[in-house]
Amino acid sequence: MDIVSKAAVVAALPYGSSEPWLPVLNIVHWRNEGAAFSFLHDAGGWQRFFFSAVAVAASIVLVILIRRPQTDRPQRLAFGLLLGGALGNLLDRLARGAVVDWIDVRWQSFYWPAFNVADIGITLGAVLMLVCELRGGKTESGPR
Repeated sequence: MDIVSKAAVVAALPYGSSEPWLPVLNIVHWRNEGAAFSFLHDAGGWQRFFFSAVAVAASIVLVILIRRPQTDRPQRLAFGLLLGGALGNLLDRLARGAVVDWIDVRWQSFYWPAFNVADIGITLGAVLMLVCELRGGKTESGPR
């Protein structure tokens, strides 16, 4: 879904353009060479390789965590969401040199930086991972 949505935006909208979709939602075509909230977007290019390496390392760790027998279903879902988001943005960064962000939320004076489906997966995965930790580390076979 992430790759398809980004490809559709790239094909349909010129870079930098914005199309109102709902009163609080615009479809935009932005490219982020940095990390979340455009952190290090103007660092000169080295960040592409750095964030790609971080995504590869995180993906390897997440696959190991998913495959562990003591990892329960909610944890697997959390790790899977994180993995999907990391891989979606990694593929974009490798193919385009930057991550395509296309969801733009605004309401009155509130503005949230543009994001994409991979970012949603990463966010939901992180929240679910936190919930799993707060619930006391129970697994399908009992406490850890």
